[in-house]
Amino acid sequence: MFMVKSLWQHGGEMTTNGDNRSLRAPGGGGRAAVFAPLEVGRRADAVVRRLSEGIRLGLLRADEQLPSETDLAGSFGVSAVTVREALTTLREQGLVETRRGRRGGSFVRDIRTSGADLLHERLREVSPSELRDLADHYVAIAGTSALLAADRAGRDDLDLLTASVDELARAADAGSRRRAEARFHVELAAAAQSPRLTRAVIDLQSEVGSLLWLAATTPAAHTDVVARYRQVLDAVVAGDGQRARAQAVAQVYAALARASAIQLTLLGEEEP
Repeated sequence: MFMVKSLWQHGGEMTTNGDNRSLRAPGGGGRAAVFAPLEVGRRADAVVRRLSEGIRLGLLRADEQLPSETDLAGSFGVSAVTVREALTTLREQGLVETRRGRRGGSFVRDIRTSGADLLHERLREVSPSELRDLADHYVAIAGTSALLAADRAGRDDLDLLTASVDELARAADAGSRRRAEARFHVELAAAAQSPRLTRAVIDLQSEVGSLLWLAATTPAAHTDVVARYRQVLDAVVAGDGQRARAQAVAQVYAALARASAIQLTLLGEEEP
């Protein structure tokens, strides 16, 4: 296991503890990627995308208060006017709400819905080979994230990963389960201390994550899903990169098998 002695993307200076795992300043994990500075030239639409991704992936929780407009402008490297425009769009989309008074501000709305019909429609639009290709792409990123996280994750990272698995185990509805799975993958990439991996995971989650993280429909299937995530977590905690990568790859392909089975059923229903 090698020692990391660099600055993490947005979490502050890193040091190492006795077992060579990194210790990062508070406020890291997948949430840090949500509030990372935007690329030059990207404006209100980029702020909207970044915050909406954080909300839909569960990195920003229902009823959570967002930072002030001034703080958001400073984090993103844009003007307060741009942030105000973005927040207006998010309110129109039903993702945030504004509350007045001393404790007022912009708050994340509760969007916990399963959206099963919409997901099934998307599965009908994607061919089996395209679905497999999406999973292959995800495997490359998830496997690398797990491999690096086993070497680089600090105590805070492990706490966030553990919390996301526990959240998945407790989740009672399909929407909550999907968001918990998505959050685990974002936190796994963040634990790898790679800003590019983290952004790649968030982009993939927004594009196709809902197709792969279709919630298990029976208690036994849900128990199996949770067990697979715990296997990835256990390997990362043990610092076993090869086992972590193998478990992450197996978990993604198990999700593909679940999605493919649903897709075949839907396609079969359309046959005359």
